[in-house]
Amino acid sequence: MSTPLFSDRTDAGIQLARAIYTTITEMSAYTIMPPQVVYGLPRGGLPVALPVARLLKCPMSAIVAKKITRPKNPELAIGAVTAFGDVLWEQSQVPRKPQHRQAVLDTALTTAKAQNEQFSPACPDVNLTGAIAIIVDDGIATGLTIAVAAQSLKIYQPAAIWLCAPVAPFSLLPWLQSRGDVLITLHTPEPFFSVSNFYERFEQVPTDEAIACLHQQNEWLSH
Repeated sequence: MSTPLFSDRTDAGIQLARAIYTTITEMSAYTIMPPQVVYGLPRGGLPVALPVARLLKCPMSAIVAKKITRPKNPELAIGAVTAFGDVLWEQSQVPRKPQHRQAVLDTALTTAKAQNEQFSPACPDVNLTGAIAIIVDDGIATGLTIAVAAQSLKIYQPAAIWLCAPVAPFSLLPWLQSRGDVLITLHTPEPFFSVSNFYERFEQVPTDEAIACLHQQNEWLSH
């Protein structure tokens, strides 16, 4: 059992926000920083993303990405897909038979689309072109969901894509760095068994609470 690094997602978000803010401040000393948009991965990434968006005083949106799993092993991610159909496979785990591959993809895509319908009404209209997209999750285990989220945002031609999480495996860092322009993680423990091990409290985030995070930030910005 790992020693908890964070009391809960809000605590992790506050610590992550400081690290991101420090990086932006340091970079702004020698370049003009583009505007930022924070994207939380539902549902657990949104309470972490809220303190980040608050400190940066920027809009906050959600980007839905779901693990692709095998029916007999729903915990093991063999890929990930966004609600818009962007797909990333773990090459060593891709089902060999095309019909099996399509079946597990369709299952994950249906879930992603359903969740996107829940979250999209709370997401503000943002212009990501030329802005920094800061993608936030509560932790990175395989990296597949945050990486496919980054992949899907490239179509909007952001100035940069940042991948940010409180905790991620050290062994995954080189791969993660190749999926975005900036990677910010607070802790990189090994061995790494589960994101939940590093939190004192890591309950599932109800959908209404996750959506409330979006409303909270964007209403605060509008005042």
